[in-house]
Amino acid sequence: MSDIFDPAALVRPDLEELIPYQVQVHHNVIKLDANENPYDFPPSIREEIWRELGNHTFTRYPDPVAGELLEQISDYTGVPADGILAGNGSDELILTLLLTFGTGGRVIITPPTFSMYEVHARIAGARTVNVPRKGNFDLDVRGVIAAAKNPDTRVIFLCSPNNPTGNATPPEEVAEILKNSRSLVVVDEAYQEFGGESCIPLLMEYPNLVILRTFSKAFGLAGLRVGYVLANPAVVRQLLRTKQPFNLNAFSQLAARMVLAHREEFGRLIELILQDREELYRELAGLPGVEVFPTAANFILFRTPLPAEQVYRELMANGILIRNMHGPGLEQCLRVTVGRRDENRLFLEKLKKILGL
Repeated sequence: MSDIFDPAALVRPDLEELIPYQVQVHHNVIKLDANENPYDFPPSIREEIWRELGNHTFTRYPDPVAGELLEQISDYTGVPADGILAGNGSDELILTLLLTFGTGGRVIITPPTFSMYEVHARIAGARTVNVPRKGNFDLDVRGVIAAAKNPDTRVIFLCSPNNPTGNATPPEEVAEILKNSRSLVVVDEAYQEFGGESCIPLLMEYPNLVILRTFSKAFGLAGLRVGYVLANPAVVRQLLRTKQPFNLNAFSQLAARMVLAHREEFGRLIELILQDREELYRELAGLPGVEVFPTAANFILFRTPLPAEQVYRELMANGILIRNMHGPGLEQCLRVTVGRRDENRLFLEKLKKILGL
């Protein structure tokens, strides 16, 4: 054959404009951009993981359903183990949900919110429907319910506390959507350990509710990618049809189990983050011309009088990495993760200088 092979010619047409999710790696900067736990992983827990690891072999496949971890998650959340599914981070679980329930249908998203809902919906061959949040970033509950009445609606994504805005949605509003929809309603509680009221109590009443949780934020396992679904067992049984066979590796399962066994240590770190969040919020709110939005998460969204890109780049030049969120509904907004106290002070010092304060 003389024809040159072009892999792009084999790609689904609806993926042609999908931009790969790429994160530039920056070295020698203070990272306040990814909502990670800023504190070092507790050495005592790390040492216990290493000791326990000696009893494992890397030549065997891991437990395909992470049974021991599910039991500990059940103890932590109060949800029966048969209503839990563990995954390789929330991202894998979002895609699994959409491949199982969303393909060919409509998926409702409430922007501004986590961008990967739309990306994974497109990968799964679903059509996204945007129901924008109100000016204060609260859900447009009536708008979501109206959009969900379309019989092709399969999944509704609600993030609480919402990324990147930080505000939490009251469970009463989620219940209103659940009562008025036959769709799967997915509440992403990735940041719930930092604030907001969980929707777990609604699980018994609403079989179409799914809750997403992660170990990446409060529990410091972002590098090991562990997330989980809480749902009606009937939903989990359907997800098992599309879940990858050995999706969560043995090391990640072990680390997550150790974290839950010692979660009181992480509770102390969470308290530190919450204290520092309040101080950082007060300092930002006191800066002339800076608008700061209320938050129940471990990050703060704020708007400056200067272009967001300019502030982002000048902070980067000073060795501080935050997230430029400028876009529709988030004009001139940036998002900063709550770091350690010295990191927060340095961020504020450099921001004041950039703003001429």
